[in-house]
Amino acid sequence: MNAVIRLYDFAAPFARVADFGRPLLLLALRLYIASIFFKAGLTKIEDWDTTLFLFTEEYSVPLLPPALAAFLGTAGELLLPPLLAIGLAGRFAALGLTVVNAMALLAYPALWAFECPAAVQSHLWWGAGLLAVLAFGPGMLSVDHWIGRRRMPL
Repeated sequence: MNAVIRLYDFAAPFARVADFGRPLLLLALRLYIASIFFKAGLTKIEDWDTTLFLFTEEYSVPLLPPALAAFLGTAGELLLPPLLAIGLAGRFAALGLTVVNAMALLAYPALWAFECPAAVQSHLWWGAGLLAVLAFGPGMLSVDHWIGRRRMPL
């Protein structure tokens, strides 16, 4: 038992440093993931005809007509990343982008045919980052945190 206590005492300062860095890590994670999805949305609106073609011919979004899937996916990629970046409704934005990310993985079979293994890996990493925001919230460096502190009674 003494060995366990000594190990805990040894590790405790490292845990405090990690806890101190969590807000910066969550901020960096939010900004990185938001930039990826926002750029994807900008690419889609840059050439809407190509976007519609891709959703009609390449992507197979289940249960939705291609034009509606293109609109909803693009809207998600343009509206949710700013919320995620500033941490306003951060968990909602992370959940929405998780759906967008999952649909991208499900709707584009070429990703899974090992034609784009790096793309699959990227989507999985983005998904893991979004799950971290879902689990921990957007962190202390967010509008959600600021609003929450302002609403707490003194």
